[in-house]
Amino acid sequence: MSKEERQAEVETITEAIKASPNVYVTDFAGLGVAKMTEFRRRLRGAGAKYVVVKNTLAERALQTHGITTLNEYLKGPTGLVLSTEPLAAAKVLTEFARENQKPGIRAGLVDGAPVSKEHIQRLGSIPDRQTLLAMVAGSLNNILAGFAGCLEALREQRGAASNA
Repeated sequence: MSKEERQAEVETITEAIKASPNVYVTDFAGLGVAKMTEFRRRLRGAGAKYVVVKNTLAERALQTHGITTLNEYLKGPTGLVLSTEPLAAAKVLTEFARENQKPGIRAGLVDGAPVSKEHIQRLGSIPDRQTLLAMVAGSLNNILAGFAGCLEALREQRGAASNA
């Protein structure tokens, strides 16, 4: 790869990182072409992008943004998950890694803050917005049902007291 090609690659990675405040560093070793294609398709569906990078070029691109916390994770076969939405990308990454034991999650940045592998996995386990809203609605329904039950018990108690 010539110097110009390397510089162009660094600029491409730099622009991708600039557009995506959430970056997850992965190890894609052992992931076949079919699985890699499926992984990228799922990420696209979540509004994320997967880029296989050369470590030194990724390091240069990250340094352009003043990011040095990920340098220690840029070893071996490396891919970057780039996303504007941290939960959706983490969910796809975590689920795919659980199903296939690959790609390996190393670390990442969420809104510019460094996060560990465990943090990314916790983000991936958070239910989606629809599910969370359904859980809140169910909780509110239970509260209202309990309140209605209390009012009914009071009404019955007053009715029994007036009959006595």
